[in-house]
Amino acid sequence: MLLSLSSPLLLLTFLVKLYLLLYTTTASNTSNVSHPDFQLFNVKETIAETRNNSAKPLKSQLFKTHKNGTKGVWKLKLVHRDKLSFKTFHDHPHRFHARMQRDSKSVAAIVRRLSGDSKYEIQDFGSDVVSGMTQGSGEYFVRIGVGSPPRNQYMVIDSGSDIVWVQCQPCNICYKQSDPVFDPAASASFTGVSCGSAVCDRVENAGCHAGRCRYEVMYGDGSYTKGTLALETLTFGRTVVRNIAIGCGHSNRGMFIGAAGLLGLGGGSMSFVGQLGGQTGGAFSYCLVSRGTDSTGSLVFGRGAMPVGAAWVPLIRNPHALSFYYIGLSGLGVGGNRVTIPEEIFQLNEFGDGGVVMDTGTAVTRLPTVAYEVFRDTFMAETRNLPRASGVSIFDTCYNLFGFVSVRVPTVSFYFKGGPVLTLPANNFLIPVDDVGTFCFAFAPSPTGLSIIGNIQQEGIQISFDGANGFVGFGPNIC
Repeated sequence: MLLSLSSPLLLLTFLVKLYLLLYTTTASNTSNVSHPDFQLFNVKETIAETRNNSAKPLKSQLFKTHKNGTKGVWKLKLVHRDKLSFKTFHDHPHRFHARMQRDSKSVAAIVRRLSGDSKYEIQDFGSDVVSGMTQGSGEYFVRIGVGSPPRNQYMVIDSGSDIVWVQCQPCNICYKQSDPVFDPAASASFTGVSCGSAVCDRVENAGCHAGRCRYEVMYGDGSYTKGTLALETLTFGRTVVRNIAIGCGHSNRGMFIGAAGLLGLGGGSMSFVGQLGGQTGGAFSYCLVSRGTDSTGSLVFGRGAMPVGAAWVPLIRNPHALSFYYIGLSGLGVGGNRVTIPEEIFQLNEFGDGGVVMDTGTAVTRLPTVAYEVFRDTFMAETRNLPRASGVSIFDTCYNLFGFVSVRVPTVSFYFKGGPVLTLPANNFLIPVDDVGTFCFAFAPSPTGLSIIGNIQQEGIQISFDGANGFVGFGPNIC
């Protein structure tokens, strides 16, 4: 018997049911639906996790470092700042907008730094520089012991910075932090660095005061730290690392609220990784835990942590910016098909411009505008049957998925030079911007030719850096 659709109401009802049948499925049937170029995005579960994530922060005891069975491997637990008790906002929309504000400032800082606009003279650093940033900073934190006996401190990790520093007493200008400010007078291992030492010579813009080496670091957003350089002991669980050069910051302002300081993991000689040198072979890996979970990620140092079975991509060194980890991105994919974007768009040129940086401090992946627009338009064409929503914050491609259990979305992939392809889980490119069903495509245009692979796209994937051999690995483990 044929169904009559002469009634507008019946026709509308039929179309709605047909739409839901084709583009959604219940959670119980998710495992039965598969397609090599598409995946199911569990909307209902993601919204529930978003609401749950707003309710309770992690407790500090979750930072306790457990002993790792592999010799020469030091492992720390790693969490996003929104899960810590000193976070500013408890509801998702406010935390999202605060994160996007931090993210925009982070990208602007990287761009200015690479363009050379953030350079300054020592004598110009005497006056206070106020950031204007009112919402915390640093996306991921670890907890380590500083000094002897060790005083536990929250530290921001930053793969684009080359110095380790903490706020120190006496603190002339300090922002609010969760733990007591470190007192060097209470540490038996604190040793000031003299002006003529080799360590002082390695510090960019180093100065001298009363025979002691002074450091001053200004970040692109106006945040800064300045004080004296010292050799100190750092404790990672049961592992004690002596004679690490750290900045003892007596004047600090800006984007670091909550943490005591910063653990620089960049490619330069003064970063924590650079100072360890032969002890770890310049090797470390991290897993940035996925949003909405109660688990923690990990930060692991040592060659023993290098995974077997990872997809390895060559690191590219930019002589104009040794702190940053550049990789060879050759293209982007949507729905199993490579998007038509010239490979040259992602290349680093001889002047140090362009290229693709891996960064833990940036949340949203940025792409040159011409590449972003083609990439976005391709994704939109593959999701044209999903209901659209207005743009939110830095995002111009959003969807109203209220009432859906799950939706069918195309895969999104990074194509790397040499052949490896990294296909992202849907949670790494469709993110909730509220807790009622608005999701956005988590990419944005770059203000320059620089591309930045942000931490949203890195979440849940084991990422390893083999500095000695010049490779970065993706997978095979998830976190």
